[in-house]
Amino acid sequence: MLDWLKNINKEHPEFWKTYVSKFEKKSNRFVILSTETSGLNPVKDVILSIGSFAVVNNSIIIGDSFETVLLQYKFLHDNGLSNEFIVESKMKKLGESEAIQSLIDFIGNAVLVGHHIDFDVEMINAALERLDCSRLKNEALDVDVMYRKLQDINDRQFSLDELCDIYKIPKSDRNSSSEDAYKIALLFLKLKSRLGIK
Repeated sequence: MLDWLKNINKEHPEFWKTYVSKFEKKSNRFVILSTETSGLNPVKDVILSIGSFAVVNNSIIIGDSFETVLLQYKFLHDNGLSNEFIVESKMKKLGESEAIQSLIDFIGNAVLVGHHIDFDVEMINAALERLDCSRLKNEALDVDVMYRKLQDINDRQFSLDELCDIYKIPKSDRNSSSEDAYKIALLFLKLKSRLGIK
């Protein structure tokens, strides 16, 4: 309630106003999202990379994708962490502000899909707060929750690798947010049809 009151009269950046206006109609687009982060605490940690693909009409649209490494030199330096990941990556590199604005433009009003997507959403929300924006408005689906619903399993969670093994989705030695997003997209298509999600 207090967050809502705090944001009611706040003047938001233009990119945020454009994003909010997209929710006047429903999207037929799903955006598969994966982030790599410096840790698991949205308050203290930051996003290091983002990988994302769109799914439309049961197809992964490779040309409709977003991937970037976030230049978090200050955070890494202040916390005594290596910036080797940022230096070695061949992906496009953007500062956090530019990366988050580009991501928001890319996802629009799509339904977000991920593996433990609530964590990705919280990390993005923390970055949005640093830009004086509100929280993401998108619906979100979690492939782990989808699988457990399909199998009627409530007492455990499944890792991305476990789900890939179950559905015989090949794993690669290259570990990146984009690689994970692609695997999640393949899982989503298998689960979506079994659950009758349009």
